[in-house]
Amino acid sequence: MIKRAMDIILSSIAIILLSPLLLPLVIILKLTGEGEIFYIQPRVGKDGQLFGLIKFATMLKDSPNLPGGTITAANDPRVLPLGRFLRKTKLNELPQLLNILKGEMSIVGPRPLTPDCFAAYPTEMQKEIKTMRPGLTGIGSIVFRDEEAITAGSNKTVYETYCEDVMPYKGSLEVWYKHHQSIWIDLLLILTTAWVIFFPNTRFYEKFFKKLPERPASLRVNLGVDQAELGQSSSLQS
Repeated sequence: MIKRAMDIILSSIAIILLSPLLLPLVIILKLTGEGEIFYIQPRVGKDGQLFGLIKFATMLKDSPNLPGGTITAANDPRVLPLGRFLRKTKLNELPQLLNILKGEMSIVGPRPLTPDCFAAYPTEMQKEIKTMRPGLTGIGSIVFRDEEAITAGSNKTVYETYCEDVMPYKGSLEVWYKHHQSIWIDLLLILTTAWVIFFPNTRFYEKFFKKLPERPASLRVNLGVDQAELGQSSSLQS
């Protein structure tokens, strides 16, 4: 009940404070690109129920039926010019404040995925993640804040990297949150999200969130982690 109350209060305040930014974006989106303002996509929510996740439109309308499907790669040609800026700054995610007010999402929780992407989670992880209301941000969103660059750094196909490397690790992060969630952890995750938007290359969050699942070797190179950082990460998690 406390978490739900926080969701309602904070999302309402955010909508009011951000309205001077949101309204101009609505107008610009209507006048540019394909004239679409919002993109609503089915995502897996609590208890496995599907809901319509709301985003600002950043890609061509028929993107899911074009090469690449529901996975967006770096420099994806389906992304509109303004969409690149919105995705980079995460402003495209702000309409999900409405999903939070409706009770379909929380401010903090596992990132809601499309059914096909959710199916890439190992089965046991799916069961644990479905017990939580998905979030606008969370530990998985922070660690994978530049997922397109991660998949671009792999020598595998985007689909192989996503299914074999990204999803098992991301799932382990979301399960970590389930077993450590508290009001304090949620507040830290909200503050950390704001920080990494302005300083995207930082990994200071490892100092606050102890014993995070260890990053697989296959993703260390993709995330640009050098040996010195690996040694520091190990000491923080021990």
